[in-house]
Amino acid sequence: MQRDARAAMSKPCRRPKRATIKAERRAKRAQEQALREHPRQAGQAPPAATARPNRLSTYADIAEEQQAREAAVSGQLGLLRNHLPLLLARLARIPDARNPRKCRHKLTVLLLYGLLMFVFQFASRRAVNRELTRPQFEANLRLLFPELETLPHADTLYRLLAKIDVGAIEAAHVALVQRLLRGKTFRRYLINNCYPIAIDGSQKLARDVCFDAPLLARTHGTGEQARTQYYVYVLEASLAFRDGLVIPLLSEFLDHAQGDTDNDKQDCELRACQRLCERLKRYFPRLPILLLLDGLYANGPLMRRCAAYHWQFLIVLRDNSLSTVWEEFHALSALTPDNRHQQHWGGRAQHFTWVNDIDYSFREDATHHRLRLHVVVCEETWQAVDAHGVLLDKQARHAWLSSRPLSAANVHQRCNLAARHRWGIEAGFLVEKHQGYHYEHAFALDFNALRGYHLLMRMAHLFNTLARFAEHMQRFYRTLGVRPTLDFIRQSCAGPWLDPTRIRALLATPPRLRLQLE
Repeated sequence: MQRDARAAMSKPCRRPKRATIKAERRAKRAQEQALREHPRQAGQAPPAATARPNRLSTYADIAEEQQAREAAVSGQLGLLRNHLPLLLARLARIPDARNPRKCRHKLTVLLLYGLLMFVFQFASRRAVNRELTRPQFEANLRLLFPELETLPHADTLYRLLAKIDVGAIEAAHVALVQRLLRGKTFRRYLINNCYPIAIDGSQKLARDVCFDAPLLARTHGTGEQARTQYYVYVLEASLAFRDGLVIPLLSEFLDHAQGDTDNDKQDCELRACQRLCERLKRYFPRLPILLLLDGLYANGPLMRRCAAYHWQFLIVLRDNSLSTVWEEFHALSALTPDNRHQQHWGGRAQHFTWVNDIDYSFREDATHHRLRLHVVVCEETWQAVDAHGVLLDKQARHAWLSSRPLSAANVHQRCNLAARHRWGIEAGFLVEKHQGYHYEHAFALDFNALRGYHLLMRMAHLFNTLARFAEHMQRFYRTLGVRPTLDFIRQSCAGPWLDPTRIRALLATPPRLRLQLE
């Protein structure tokens, strides 16, 4: 009787049965297949598949695997070797603050060692000490880089970075990018003959202890629960091309002393952006630049600076920003019915509406200024399949401020191929934080050394990105993926896979850098 009572009181199980789960999976696959067929029927190319093949190793024997490992190592590190003479020449100009009587390692050797630390994606100074000094790894490194006369302890690099002008490391980085620009490496991916540069900020690390004066501070909680946290924040600038080709460029660290100390205000992104733009103009005085910015930077002083530098810009326009500009847009859009454009792109139906020549006035330094802005709104719809195989109608809306007038001939290029790829810098943060570069790890608690490690990490990311999109490395990255390819190269250098004679022959004829976007 008790069993019957419990059965009567129990609730029916809501968990789906196995047959229901299988039916939902079949429905989901059928709906996804139908969505892929729609573009084909309309004469459009469907989005390319991004999944890596799930299969067994394709190497028939050890000799074939060794050949592949040698090709991967020489192809990846050969790009670094191509630029190494210029890089070492620039790094050799850095004044060495060490005592020459106690120096065992050259300054250039230490900085090359630090660069390789991030090229191979080691997680800490302890890890690089443990791995790079293994006899086989050390022998292979000297085979690949004869400049490494000695392998130092990681703490030796830390002590160097704490003393030198680490800004010279970034100057060497910029010299590498300038060489790529002179070689017209990215000319096929320009937007209106301009180089798209995205700027955005990211927190590097946070601590409960202020380990150096430049750290910013914030308070969590209120009353007795309040506590002060200290953090490092960096404003980054990167060349943001389509298909994920993001080239690290400059880093501007927010510094407490750079704020308005008289009014007890610390540094902020907008102040740092002004400094970053000044440095960008100094390094690239004649480069045609298209800035890609988020809604935080939709303000008059920054847009006026861009006009003074003869830069173009595309800035996200939020619904609650620049109310007078929005009023003009809504009033004039009804009067300009020809400023419309519809198309299908990326599996989405897009409808563009724009208004040109909107007057915007603002006040700066007790002076009124006027700018002429152009606003474009993109409304798009598409269909997606949820986990249960149900077809859903989705929609999104985007708005941007443009420094140049919009038209049906350029709205796709400026909005889809430029403004939307501002997210490339966000993807770059994701890669640097969670995919091997350990962006948020404090390699040093000295602020100058911390900046030095950060700049070496960004330079390593530059070289690995070039290798990822290089034509001669596509068979590895498309088959294995990005991180597995880097692991494959690192394991090849750590083991007895490299034949000295063949490696010297491969490095003697380094491949020419030809980019091939996905």
